[in-house]
Amino acid sequence: MVNAHPGIELKAVCDTSTYVLDVLSKYTGVTTYSDYKKMLDEVPLDCLFVATPSRYHAEIVGLALERGLHVFCEKPFGLDPQDGYRLAELAERKRLVNQVGYHYRFVAAFNEAKRVLDQKLIGELHHVRIEAYGPVVLRPKGSTWRAQKSEGGGALFDYACHAIDLTNYLIGQPIAVSGTVLNSVFSNDVDDEVYSTLQYSDKLFGQLATNWSDDSFRKMSVRLNFWGSNGRINVDRQEFQVYLRDHQQAADGFTEGWNVRYTTELTRPVWFYVRGEEYSAQIDHFVQCINSGAVPLSTFRTAADTVLTAAMLRQDAQKPRTTIALNNPAAGGGGELDTTPGRRRTFVRSLLDRLKPQT
Repeated sequence: MVNAHPGIELKAVCDTSTYVLDVLSKYTGVTTYSDYKKMLDEVPLDCLFVATPSRYHAEIVGLALERGLHVFCEKPFGLDPQDGYRLAELAERKRLVNQVGYHYRFVAAFNEAKRVLDQKLIGELHHVRIEAYGPVVLRPKGSTWRAQKSEGGGALFDYACHAIDLTNYLIGQPIAVSGTVLNSVFSNDVDDEVYSTLQYSDKLFGQLATNWSDDSFRKMSVRLNFWGSNGRINVDRQEFQVYLRDHQQAADGFTEGWNVRYTTELTRPVWFYVRGEEYSAQIDHFVQCINSGAVPLSTFRTAADTVLTAAMLRQDAQKPRTTIALNNPAAGGGGELDTTPGRRRTFVRSLLDRLKPQT
């Protein structure tokens, strides 16, 4: 995709896989390296695309910025928000274009949602539901980097961050999180499911649900729902739906009740198509920002905000939970709280015991 862009010439590729490098060298003629530092020493570059496992992002990006290169880095940018903010400050100080690959910011349906939300057509928001599902991990995995927490693997940092970042883009960053659950379905070292409650203000709360072990979906699906005082919005990659309660608040061709706009009518054409226009659009945006000096839609700083939220979720998930257990009424407990070791029972189990036929 980079080489297909009319404004970029691909000069070199660095990878740890000898097989990948051999194929690239043989069939494209591009210069290849197995050491990125050597590549940066020997090849004159204007910008660098970083698409390594997440653990290596900060190190490589930092060196590229020190050498005065514009950088496009894949998400989630890093695993430590402090590293992200440090690199954001470095890039800003050097006035270098810095972008992170959160491609959902370039999906037309989501940008239509942002436009309508910014105009407050559905009134004051009070609730948001954030969902991301897909068939990534459907059986026990081997020793790939996505199966290792230390490498940045897991549904939280490698999957849920897309949904978190998109919501940050549309309505802002949460100020608090609670009730977070990180659950493993097939993985041993990382999470496959993420569930949490997010707080955006005194009156605006949201619920996050992410599962990358859901094979009822053919590929990743992100869907957002917003509820406001004058209606609601449902939006995914395919279409934008808005319900307006008061016709006097309608604008831009919207009417009272349900309105639907499809991504096919909202999306601008791109020069190269792979899975979706948004992948080409984000690369073109990066190039145009280099040419014009504009600030990208997805910067190191906004990506660091997303990592901060993910870190908050991970920390919240480690907090001890308060549990309530009742004595078994059938055993003469009377339903009071039971703290006796070995006799703690969940409320649901106690209720089921109470409903059992007595013999």
